[in-house]
Amino acid sequence: MSHLPTIRSPWRTAILIVGFFFLYAPMALLVFYSFNSSQLAAWESFSLHWYQVLFHDDAMIDAVALSLSIAALAATAALLSGTLAAVVIVRFGRFKGATGFAFMLTAPLVMPDVITGLSLLLLFVAMGHAIGWPADRGMLTIWLAHVTFCTAYVAVVINARLRELDRSIEEAAMDLGAAPLKVFFVITLPMIAPAMVTGWLLAFTLSLDDLVIASFVTGPGATTLPMQIFATVRRGVNPEINALASLILFVVGIVGFIAWRLMAYEEKQRLRDIQRARRDG
Repeated sequence: MSHLPTIRSPWRTAILIVGFFFLYAPMALLVFYSFNSSQLAAWESFSLHWYQVLFHDDAMIDAVALSLSIAALAATAALLSGTLAAVVIVRFGRFKGATGFAFMLTAPLVMPDVITGLSLLLLFVAMGHAIGWPADRGMLTIWLAHVTFCTAYVAVVINARLRELDRSIEEAAMDLGAAPLKVFFVITLPMIAPAMVTGWLLAFTLSLDDLVIASFVTGPGATTLPMQIFATVRRGVNPEINALASLILFVVGIVGFIAWRLMAYEEKQRLRDIQRARRDG
């Protein structure tokens, strides 16, 4: 069979360039104007003035610290609950109510944020009147709300990974006398580690980016970063936001690159281990 050479179509290249321009040109423009000394949209001169203003803005720094704390805690809790839920669905799928459990787990994926936020607000208010907890709304209620919808995303990611695993390795370990719990921690968990990292990063990003749900379940004294940015830009263009967004892009880019390299390494190591196990077997 003859192999035809791959022909590079100029249209394919043009579409790729247009796609990348559409995705990244606004971000590049935002970073560019973060170094503008003028508060207006017109370029005046290069300056780090707005970065200095940002680091002296206590309200913005507090919002960043609050959002990062909530996002990290919510992503960790969602990772634990989402992993357990995915394992139950994939490994113990044949039980009464399994279909309803899977449906209710993924329901937050398609539920509008307004409905989710309003329902959680009503729940927290009813719980406060009934049992006195939570006494008021703030960081705790935002964290609970974010765990609620982030768990669904983590479960879907890990669910897909679990279904792709070669169960022969786990079955071989159990045939050799390993307990199911030991098989999970020694074999299954390392194999789904890349999906767990992906799920944690996805949950962290979703929590950090949330505005609608947090606006419903927060209270006085708990202002997240998206809420602070939204309140600031409503008063007009503020280059301080450009500086903040540029720093976030820089940090996210570094974290994303490191996570990508780690997941690529883990995936290659997993494939090598599987090939070695099949050769030895």
